[in-house]
Amino acid sequence: MNKFLLLALAFLAAPSLSMAQSATVKTKTKTATGTTTKAKTTVEPAPAPASRPAPTPPADKVEARANALTENMQNALGLNPQQVEKVRQINLTSVRAVETARLQYRQDVRKVSAVVDAVGRSRLSALKDVLSPQQFDRYQRKREEKMGVPSSQGIQGNPAPGLPGGE
Repeated sequence: MNKFLLLALAFLAAPSLSMAQSATVKTKTKTATGTTTKAKTTVEPAPAPASRPAPTPPADKVEARANALTENMQNALGLNPQQVEKVRQINLTSVRAVETARLQYRQDVRKVSAVVDAVGRSRLSALKDVLSPQQFDRYQRKREEKMGVPSSQGIQGNPAPGLPGGE
């Protein structure tokens, strides 16, 4: 397993902890006779709420998504049975981590994006260890096409004005 994936999973699984302190409050009160009294009151904080475990995505949804990814990769890359099982485990772990992050940080888009990026990098590294160099290259090309990353071969058309060869 990759260090990034383990770190991301450990980060997602760690419960949040809160610490509270007691406070001493000094108060002055006036009585009906006009005298002032001083009192010290120690205020104890409410007990810390039990830490909530990280929300978990539905297992059937995670498994269905991982299986679909694996099946697509098997068809596109011609994986052998050993590779299929390893890729399925990588996909399952990655999908679970991403879905957990989406649930846990649904209000913090930056945090979700950071976790998704980290999981994606670790997934690529793990896949590189499982796939042959030819399979990995094919996977990368398909992935770039899907994400809309232009390849150097795909650049066509007129050069931009002001650049060499342009107006």
